[in-house]
Amino acid sequence: MLNPLKVKEAIEYRQLIDVLMSDNNFADIILYGGNVVNVLTREVYTADIAIKGKYILLVGDGEKLIGPDTLVVDVQGKYLAPGFIDSHMHFESSMLTITEFSRLSIPSGTTTLVADPHEIGNALGPIGMKAMAEEASKVPNHVHLVVPALTPDCPTLETAAYDITSKDMEEILNYPNVIGIGELQGFSNAKHVYRNTPEVITDLIASTSYAKSIGQIVDGNAPELFGNELAAHIIATGGECSCHETTTKEECVEKLRQGVYVFMREGSTQKNMAECIRAVTEEGLDSRRCILATDDMVAEDLEKLGHMNEIVKRTIKQGVDPVEAIQMVTINPATYFGFKDRGVLAPGKLADIAIISDINEMKVDAVFIEGELVAVDGKLLINLPQYTYPDYVKNSVKRQPITERDLEIYADGREALVRCIELIPDQNLTGKLEANIKVNNGIVNPDPNKDILEIACIERYGRNGNVGKAFIKGFGLKDGAFAESVAHDTHNIIVVGTNIRDMTEAVNRVIELGGGLAVAKNGRIIEDMRLPVGGLITDELKGEEVSRKIAKLEKTIKEDLGCRVHAPFMHLSFVSLSTSPEWKITDKGLVDVNNFEILTPVVE
Repeated sequence: MLNPLKVKEAIEYRQLIDVLMSDNNFADIILYGGNVVNVLTREVYTADIAIKGKYILLVGDGEKLIGPDTLVVDVQGKYLAPGFIDSHMHFESSMLTITEFSRLSIPSGTTTLVADPHEIGNALGPIGMKAMAEEASKVPNHVHLVVPALTPDCPTLETAAYDITSKDMEEILNYPNVIGIGELQGFSNAKHVYRNTPEVITDLIASTSYAKSIGQIVDGNAPELFGNELAAHIIATGGECSCHETTTKEECVEKLRQGVYVFMREGSTQKNMAECIRAVTEEGLDSRRCILATDDMVAEDLEKLGHMNEIVKRTIKQGVDPVEAIQMVTINPATYFGFKDRGVLAPGKLADIAIISDINEMKVDAVFIEGELVAVDGKLLINLPQYTYPDYVKNSVKRQPITERDLEIYADGREALVRCIELIPDQNLTGKLEANIKVNNGIVNPDPNKDILEIACIERYGRNGNVGKAFIKGFGLKDGAFAESVAHDTHNIIVVGTNIRDMTEAVNRVIELGGGLAVAKNGRIIEDMRLPVGGLITDELKGEEVSRKIAKLEKTIKEDLGCRVHAPFMHLSFVSLSTSPEWKITDKGLVDVNNFEILTPVVE
């Protein structure tokens, strides 16, 4: 049976041929005399781009296609590039709805987003991902979802709201706007998953095999994997995958040689592109499988810096030719995902176009999506109504308030040797160390003078009431505490602080809000923000309002609490990522990721 969309496309293509071949039909728009960035041939040359409806008619001499009603736009001296693609990102990390993220990102040239609803999947299960898939149909840009095949990623080490397995794949992979399976984190720690939970691998292969059988993509997730472990991970994805967790040149070289599409991550707190791109600039490897992606962006960065244009700009500054850098956000991802209708400027492709005045600084002057001018000089020209989510994806916090006793860590004597997570700024990797701190009345106290703070992760879905506790170094807090219901990837409540009293206040405020962010000092809440959708997203504020609110919260943490890390909420949210080395905190306790086990916070 013919796909109705393909029938419609065939009719539209026939009309395009009439315009090109007859003397009585003309283009709707001619972009006249621009410098065309040809990502097929990696060259720049002067040409016109003729547009009819939502399609590109011609790239070349468009004079004969100009009719009495054709809009001719003089773009001489400017560069015309395909609209940019962010190949791996999470709306939840921005705390924005798809609509508000799009409002901030479209003016900087991003026309396609591939999002992994891994976070809302952990917090709400299939109903959350379906709600997000439905919103994706409401925006003018192209939004596609790649969904998790497993939640939680480490079933024996953490608790999610819903346990997604292969049993859910037939339903979820057939939601609208879903194009495949997202990052395969369940097999990131390949050796230990194989030894400790081999049944997970069998279930993942059942999921990936189904996805491949219906022509869908499967993303990988292979931090610090080489040799046999990397090969096993690639095979588990179905034989071809991506990886956005590559952090060294050596990893990048290995993965490119093994056929992996390396998503070189450059987000708000995780910045790996400069290291990964050395595989191209120093080792001379082919860049066709190098793709730029953000993974996680905060609203303020989107508003003030831009989106993929900013990442391309940074890549150019690493010594990459501008056209090659643009390939990494256009034709390279389009090839990986099989987007045959975009990623290049050519006849029959969608007229998704970024008009750029400075190719080295990636200053985007205007943006077309499907032939419509949607943004000029950083301003959106089209109306995007604010989107409100249904009530059934709200009120995801199901636990009762905690007490100070829930957060106490006990030890004998006057001093204890404790295990301490070491925060690594701008990475989701963490280190590990041990430190001696004081014990009072059998309770181990954080020591802000040594920057040894307590950290805890509180199960919030009402499934078991777990509270995991440990210590952490690197935030630099001098006073108070802050907590949030954003804690990758199971998104239980995570809190860090200088004292148990303020930590308890912050956690209980998050519970009271039904999910959100809270800052406490001297036993009271001094700043907070509600995240009603799954405890991850606000549909109550516009993108610019979220940007200002988060900036205020971060300023409070810096000035009132003494934090020395930028984007503290995002940094804290990754300290619970149990698939990323070395030590992490989950609701089940301090996790030794490399050895797949739970450790006690006090060395016994």
